[in-house]
Amino acid sequence: MIIGKVVGSIIATRKNEKLVGQKLLVIRPLENMEEKCEFVATDNVGAGIGETVLVARGSAARIGCGCTEAPVDAAVVGIVDET
Repeated sequence: MIIGKVVGSIIATRKNEKLVGQKLLVIRPLENMEEKCEFVATDNVGAGIGETVLVARGSAARIGCGCTEAPVDAAVVGIVDET
């Protein structure tokens, strides 16, 4: 799991049918990672820009977003109130 900050959102007019209705957010990791680059995650918890979030990656992300058949590698699974 990764703690990150939501820095933007993505609007896609064409995407995989399994992602229709999914909100896509740009996440900047706050923890020490080998790559300090931003990535895209699906969101079904209602996070907004500027919020600190908990993100699942890999196969856990597909379970976290509730779409085990979706092509998802990262999913917001929680909004952080305090650290």
